[in-house]
Amino acid sequence: MDQLDRIVEPTEIVAGRYQLRPPSPRDVPDMMAMALDEDIRLWNPLPSGGDEETARAWAERWADFDGGTSGLFCVYEATEGRLLGMVSLHKIDLEHSFGELGYRVAPWARGRGVATVAVRTVTDWAFGFLGLTRMQLIHAVENPASCRVADKAGYLLEGTTRSSYRYGDGKLHDEHLHGRLATDPVGDQR
Repeated sequence: MDQLDRIVEPTEIVAGRYQLRPPSPRDVPDMMAMALDEDIRLWNPLPSGGDEETARAWAERWADFDGGTSGLFCVYEATEGRLLGMVSLHKIDLEHSFGELGYRVAPWARGRGVATVAVRTVTDWAFGFLGLTRMQLIHAVENPASCRVADKAGYLLEGTTRSSYRYGDGKLHDEHLHGRLATDPVGDQR
């Protein structure tokens, strides 16, 4: 891919008490710990796996936003410096003004609103910086925590796709499709 094919450049964003930035080798221990979490293994497995070599290679690949075709933001509390979660922006289609988000939160950071702030921040960045019109996210129906994040981040539930994705348990699951337009008002700001 030459430089002209790049959609995004690695970017850092500050969102209140959180910092979002591309991954780096210093994240490898936390990525390995996240890869072992049961919920992450079921709903959003980390391809970096549990071994250091694979995790390091994955962090290096995504430090460059996968060659500029997608973005992966690691989320940190500015004062702690420990990895709290990740938000990925993928399936970016500038012609159709569309992108899709995925996210995961480390077990040690759950229940603190990390995912909601991070999803809102990356969504707003995609609308503003990339000029996208529509963002969507998809999650398993049996994952109510993801549904709450989508709702709090201003994504409307648009429907259910049946037996549409094979998750970490090897089974096909129904999924909720949530969408947000750049023109949608965002409600609850928790």
